[in-house]
Parts: sequence; structure tokens; C-alpha cells
Amino acid sequence: QVQLVESGGRLVQAGDSLRLSCAASGLTFSSYAMGWFRQAPGKEREFVAVISSGGPVTSYANSVKGRFTISRDNAKNTVYLQMNSLKPEDTAVYYCAADRAGLVTTTVRQYDYWGQGTQVTVSS
Repeated sequence: QVQLVESGGRLVQAGDSLRLSCAASGLTFSSYAMGWFRQAPGKEREFVAVISSGGPVTSYANSVKGRFTISRDNAKNTVYLQMNSLKPEDTAVYYCAADRAGLVTTTVRQYDYWGQGTQVTVSS
């Protein structure tokens, strides 16, 4: 049974930093591309960042480029999202997702497994 468990979300102030973690189990983690998505109230789930199965290839949404960094530790079956210079518009539930194709993809429907999400709230 595949499980993705996000953690690290909390209430922060604008300009603060936060690191999210997503621990995976029940899958061959190193074979999967891992993505982070977010969903604000009343909005569709949107792509934030992705890292390929091998780790060297990453992609980011324009809205977070230069502020967020995705990384992975295959020995710990964990993917991270370092978020710096947070803005109120970053407020959302953040989800991690796994794509067995292992490639960099930004499309929600391409992902095979999803976590339950962790709430990030940025106050102004």
C-alpha cells in the first residue's frame, strides 16, 4: 500500500521560510518522479515543483521560481520543498504526489499517488 505523508505546514508570516517534507512508503521511491502541488480555497489544484526520479532535473511554477527549492533523499524515501520569502498568496494546502513514469511533469492527472496534504498559511 502506497502512502505519502506530508508534514511541516503551519502558520507563518510573510517573508518567512518553511520546509515541507513528504515521506513515501510502499513504492520504489527512487523510480518515481515526485511533485508538489497546492490548492487554495475555491481554486483548482496547481503545480508547484517537480523533481525527476534521478534527482537532477527539476521544474518550478513561475510563481515560485527563485523562492522554492525541491529536493529528494532517496535513502530516506523523502522529498522536500524549501519555501523562502513566503507571500500571502502562497497560502494553500500543499500536496506531494508520485509519478511512476519518473519524468518531470506538471500535470495533475499524470500522477499516480497523492498525499493528504499539509496546510500552509502565510499572514501579511
